[in-house]
Amino acid sequence: MKNYTVLSRLNNYKDLKKLSEEETKILIDEIRDYIIDVTSKNGGHIGPSLGVVELTVALLKVFNPEVDRIVWDIGHQAYSWKILTDRKSSSEHSVSIKEYQDF
Repeated sequence: MKNYTVLSRLNNYKDLKKLSEEETKILIDEIRDYIIDVTSKNGGHIGPSLGVVELTVALLKVFNPEVDRIVWDIGHQAYSWKILTDRKSSSEHSVSIKEYQDF
């Protein structure tokens, strides 16, 4: 993984609540960069996912995905959600984005 100063420190979505406003802004940029990096190697649709990064971070700061259910319009919007809910490493190493498109 590239040098993602905030993203690399997160173990799961619960760590989002510990971030300062500045760290949250950095994280949002890092998530976008990470999505672009992974999909540039493996393919995939990134537009829908890049457009909901702030929304995803906000939802995960407020809601508990272990209890609360979030329904995405299309799977491509859920990339950042899956990165922040403990599926970051599987996406980085996937051979094909087909596996990751449910990400």
